[in-house]
Formats: sequence, C-alpha cells, structure tokens
Amino acid sequence: MTPATVMLLDYGVAAAGFAGWVGAGVTGALGRRRASLALLVAAAVATLARVGTVALLGAFGWWFVEEKVLLVLPLTLASDLAAVIHARSVIGVTEGPSPSAVVAYFTAGSAAFAGLVVSFLIGPRLTLLTGLVTVGAVALAAVVRARAVPARESHKDGNGLTRRSVLAAVGGAATVGVAGALVGSSFGSAREVTTRRGLAHGAHVGRARSRQTVSIADLRGAATPSVTGRVREHVLTAVRANVRLPSGRTVEAWTFDGSLPGPALVVDEGDVLRVTLRNRDIDQGVTLHWHGYDVACGEDGVPDLTQRVVAPGEEFGYQFRTDQVGTYWFHTHSVSHIGVRKGLYGTLVVRPRATTLRRRAAELDLTVPIHSLEGVLLLGGSDVRTYRDAETGTRVRLRVVNTDSSAHRIALVGTSFRVAAVDGRDLNEPGEVTGRALTVPAGGRRDLVLDMPAAVVSLVVDDRDTGGLRLAPPCRRVPDMKADTSGWAELDLLHYGGVCPPPFDASRPDRSFELVLDRGLALSDGAPVLAYKVNGAAYTIPAQVVQYGDVVRFTVVNRSLEVHPWHLHGHPVLVLLRNGTRPTGSPLLVDTFDVLPGEVWEVAFRATNRGIWMNHCHNLPHADQGMMLHLAYDGVESPFAGGHAGHE
Repeated sequence: MTPATVMLLDYGVAAAGFAGWVGAGVTGALGRRRASLALLVAAAVATLARVGTVALLGAFGWWFVEEKVLLVLPLTLASDLAAVIHARSVIGVTEGPSPSAVVAYFTAGSAAFAGLVVSFLIGPRLTLLTGLVTVGAVALAAVVRARAVPARESHKDGNGLTRRSVLAAVGGAATVGVAGALVGSSFGSAREVTTRRGLAHGAHVGRARSRQTVSIADLRGAATPSVTGRVREHVLTAVRANVRLPSGRTVEAWTFDGSLPGPALVVDEGDVLRVTLRNRDIDQGVTLHWHGYDVACGEDGVPDLTQRVVAPGEEFGYQFRTDQVGTYWFHTHSVSHIGVRKGLYGTLVVRPRATTLRRRAAELDLTVPIHSLEGVLLLGGSDVRTYRDAETGTRVRLRVVNTDSSAHRIALVGTSFRVAAVDGRDLNEPGEVTGRALTVPAGGRRDLVLDMPAAVVSLVVDDRDTGGLRLAPPCRRVPDMKADTSGWAELDLLHYGGVCPPPFDASRPDRSFELVLDRGLALSDGAPVLAYKVNGAAYTIPAQVVQYGDVVRFTVVNRSLEVHPWHLHGHPVLVLLRNGTRPTGSPLLVDTFDVLPGEVWEVAFRATNRGIWMNHCHNLPHADQGMMLHLAYDGVESPFAGGHAGHE
C-alpha cells in the first residue's frame, strides 16, 4: 500500500474508534447492554487496528507518525484501557453499565476525537504545551460528562438518560475537545505568528550572519549581450480587459497588453532582454517573475523581497542576459493566486544561438500554454480546438507550458515523439515514446519533439475529446478523431532517457533540510486559521540559510491529502530520490515537481545564485494560505521589507 492509502485508512479507523466509543456510551446510558457491549468491542478493535496503521505509516518514515507516537496513541490507549476495565460493569447486569463506565466510554471517544484533531489539524512538530492542553481538554470533557450522566438510581428502568443529558455529554465532548485542540495549537505555534499586510504574507528572513553583506537591490542582471547577441526591448502593460475568445465568449481578465496569454517573448541565446512593466489599472499591484529562469535575485519579481510592488501608474524595469536556453514563462508574483488565474502570464522562449543561425524552413516551433479561466480551458488563447498546418516530414517542437495551479495530463495521438526537455533543460538521449501520457505539474514545461507523419496528430489535454491541438498536412481533410487516452499509462521521467553523469555530486551535501508539508491550524493576525503548513508552521517560517557554493540537499514530505507542486526560485533542483527510488534515466533537473499525498522526494541544488529566494508550493492558493518560506544566502539582505519579505 502507498502512504496515502495508509493515511486514509488510519483516519478511517480513528473515526471508527471515535464513533464506537461514543455509541457505546450513548447506548450504555440508555440501558441497552448488548448494543453497548458490541460497540465497545468494535471500538477496541478499531484502536488495535490503528496501532497497525500507525506501524505501517512508520515504515514510510517518522514524518508520518510523529504526533501519533508521541501523543495520539498514548492518549488513546490509556483512555481505551480505562474504558475496557470499566466494561466489567456490563457483565452480569441487566440494566446496563454503571454511570462511571458510561463516562469512561465517552472519555475514550473524546480521546479518539482529540487524536483526529491533532493529526488532521495540528500535525507534527508538537510542543509540550500542545500535548498538555490536549490531554487537559480530554480530562475536562470527562468531568463535563460525569456531571451530565445521571446516577444509576435514576435510570433503573433503562430510560434514565434524558435527551438533555445526551446532548450535554456529546456536546461537552465536542466543545471541550475542539476548544482544547485550538488552544493547544494556537499556544504551541505562537512563535509562528505573522502579521497580514493586506494580501501580503511574510516568511522571516532575519539578519544575515556574515559581516559583509550585499543588498538584493544590487543583484541585477547583465546589461551587455554576448558577441553575437543583441538587446531586445519590450514594454508590457498590465491592464484589465474584456477578452473575446474564439468561441465567442467574453471573459473579464487581468492581462498583459490586453491579450490572453500575454505577448510571447522569443529571444536568442546571448541576447539581453529588457522589459519595462507598466501597471495601468491593476489595483492589487503587479510584478514579473521569470518562472524557472535563473535570473539575478534583483530581477526575480517578488513583492517586498526583491522589489516594491508596481502600483497603478508606476513602472519597473527588468534586465538579464539570456544565456539559459529553453522554455519558460513569466507571471505576476503580486497577489499571484488571483492575478495569474485571471490572466497575468505569458511565455518566454530562449532559442540556442547555433540553431538560430541554421534554422531550417522545415521546422515548426509551437509554444502551447495551458490555462484555466472561468471554467474554460485555454490552449494558447483559444478555448476551442486549434488547427495548424504541418508538412509531412517537418520537425515539430511542441513547448507545453502549464500556467495553472494544478497538474494537466497531456498525450500525443497519431505519432511517436521524444521528450526533448523538461522545465527548459534538455534530457540526455530521449527515446521514442508511443501511447504514453505525460503529467505536467503546475508551472512545469515539457518540450515534445516529433517528425510530422502523413496523418493527423492530436495534442489531447486531460483526456478531453473537445479542444486540444490538431496538426495536419496542408489541404488534408482533418477527420473528427475521438481518441480515448484515459487508459494510457504515464511516462515516468525518472526512468526515461540515457544515463550520464549528473551535473554535480550530491552524495555529500554541505547542507540538508527537511520540508514536511501538511494542512492545519496556524495563527494569522492573532486568530487561528486553517492554513497550509511547512514543518508545522505557516506564513512565518524560518528560512533555510546557505553559503555560496554549498551543495544543498532537501527532503520534501507530503503528509497531507492534497498535491503540492514544489517550486524553488533561482535554482533548478536535481531529483535524487522519489519514495526511495533512484532515477535510472537521464539526470532530471526541474524547477517544479509534484509531491503527491504521502510522497517523499529528495532533491539537491548548487547554491551559486546569491539572493533571498522564495521556496513554495506552486499551487498558488496554497502559497497564499501559508505554504512558503525562503532560501537565504548568508550575507544577503533585502532593503524592501526590513527582514520580513512577502509573497503576495
């Protein structure tokens, strides 16, 4: 079984134990001896089953069982043992268990419920105070129930427990348990308090430890192109617009230059790209983040960290030399969970200089961003099926860019192909692929290369019959193909391509970090909120501090039941392990990777790009709700936020 399956099973048996103990308490108080005994046995079996599920989870790593072993199971087993001891009152009597036994049953249910709250809402990295408050809440709930359950003399006829008593017992359990868990979480994570400034959330950077410091404002891109390059200048204007789609539908969007997507930037290796960003009327402000492109930190476009947000009527200039070839994209990083979804994005393609000099006419290079807006799936700027002519024998390169916050599944029907590049980085010796689908994580890119056959080729997205892209030889009738790709297996890129030495040795890293991803309670503006957490904290998370030149290895663990596409700014990461499995194909350098529920990834990078960088979930609503922190180089400071830098 997978960790995700065991996590679900663990929650299931915990819920069954809670229901069993509460049911035993209610039926026991009502004098229904046999029903109470049966539910007691069921609850005890559920507890034993949970010991088994925790043991299974422990086999996948301590990250998945920390709070269960340290708090939940001891509390559950102790209360269950007390309830089983009291069960002797059920044996040999006809009127049902004693009031003390009923209280013990309810208390066992309260402990099971508290365990669910701790695991589901608080998670690992427990504090002593959290444990004490949780145990105290269960004890207090037991006292409340003891006062609510009438004495034996009042229910010898089996009907002594009034509806009011039942409500008092069950309600007292729920109220005290939830309140205790909330208080425990709030006090236990008090060090993680953050202050919301509008929509900006901060991740604490702190003072650099080096005596010699450099400001992010001084870390800017190169101004001089290579010998064969030239300066490319663009102006992008952020503006609200009503965009009419090919289907005839009109959508309200936030755009660059009034179009969806924004202008496609295509430059050659060695050029200098100069982009002036102007904000006409986006009240929330805009910036430009060059997703996957390893720009100097001062060009990274993160509000209150690398620059001030560009407000309406203002502008900001970006500049860097395009020495890094491949497929990339840009988007606002200001209120990005809203701005990107509403249309503030575009693509960036950097072509190899050698290829540019000898580019053949028999080549077709298409960039295909995938985006969801108002329930419509867009390929490029089209919400209907797109057709393109392609002569037989033409070398076609499809640059697929996922600009959404969740993954898309793509498939090519009617041809074999090669995955030439992942996230802008070429793969070594990519082999021919037929009848396989590819998952593109949020923010990720896949370059597919094919030689155009004499037949129609279809790019299918999310196994949909509608939409997509059709390539066909000119003047050829395009049939209404309905290819079912839902049964196609996924191509696992960890085992694809030819083996070659990795770009660096990560076997003996200079620094190692863990990022345990979960969902739970955190504080925002002094109030508990349901947030996405890293290492038990949200919003204000201690930064990872590195030295220039370090080889850094970090482990990403997903304890939640949601997918988290992880994205580090300014550095590609080398995939080392996924769930303990090593890659066997081409070295895989990525800037975004999907961490599925229960998965454990180990990746590494070389710290050769000084700055303070965002390290966050690229499901942008998750980042907005707390799942973000910083990678900070020792000796680098931000002049824009006084030690607290925001991702908006």
